[in-house]
Amino acid sequence: MQVAILMIHVAIAIALVVLILLQQGKGAEAGAAFGGGASQTVFGSRGSGGFLSKSTAILAAAFFATSLTLAYYASQAGQAPEAGIPDSRLIEQQRGIPTLDDTPSGMDNAAPVLEGSDD
Repeated sequence: MQVAILMIHVAIAIALVVLILLQQGKGAEAGAAFGGGASQTVFGSRGSGGFLSKSTAILAAAFFATSLTLAYYASQAGQAPEAGIPDSRLIEQQRGIPTLDDTPSGMDNAAPVLEGSDD
């Protein structure tokens, strides 16, 4: 579930970047007087401002929601589960399997012996 939300989050982020780059700045109306406004006829006489700004607002709200959802999942990942898989060292101790913590007391500072060295 978390991976699906993350993929949706990335897709929304890319769409937001594209929509923001498509929008014209406030100083773009001056260029329309010299014939630069012909590309806005696809979106009607009002231009693309209403459509793009509404789409950007919707995507920004969705981006905010997915961000909060991912933050919630990340905060829950650090907590120990109520019932689940116990610690692996506990299982090994119950089975009698020696762990790295079970070294004999005299072997703590012993140097390893290398076979075949002629020193």
